[in-house]
Amino acid sequence: MKVVVQRSQNGECVVEGEITGSINHGIVVLVGFTHNDTEQDLKWMAEKLIHLRIFEDETGKMNKGLIDTNGKILSISQFTLYGDCKKGRRPNFMEAAKPEKAEALYNQFNEILKEKGVEVETGKFGAMMNISLTNDGPVTLILESPPKK
Repeated sequence: MKVVVQRSQNGECVVEGEITGSINHGIVVLVGFTHNDTEQDLKWMAEKLIHLRIFEDETGKMNKGLIDTNGKILSISQFTLYGDCKKGRRPNFMEAAKPEKAEALYNQFNEILKEKGVEVETGKFGAMMNISLTNDGPVTLILESPPKK
């Protein structure tokens, strides 16, 4: 599982002219899955995201997590995170999970986040989406779930 996290002042997803998700303070998370991702990966990533200390405290240091600041998540499915561009000029997406599996994992991941007390807005799986955001900082990180043993 791989995610791109952007600390955001605001974020919005629009599909076919309709807003499907919108946040004012929190993180925009682009979420990608590979073939061997499991519920364990989802739980690990959810814990990491909500506690990742990327929000400033009273002294201006990044010491607070999303959960500490009542931040929200705009979660966007993004299979292209597993695009391999090492050869040629066209990305190879063989490492991305098949759509059926990826959609189930994406839905489960968002539910895990909600169960942890975070408000989650989403895009629409498999759709062409227009994402806009104001990156705060800018703070952008790439996280991957730990390798399987």
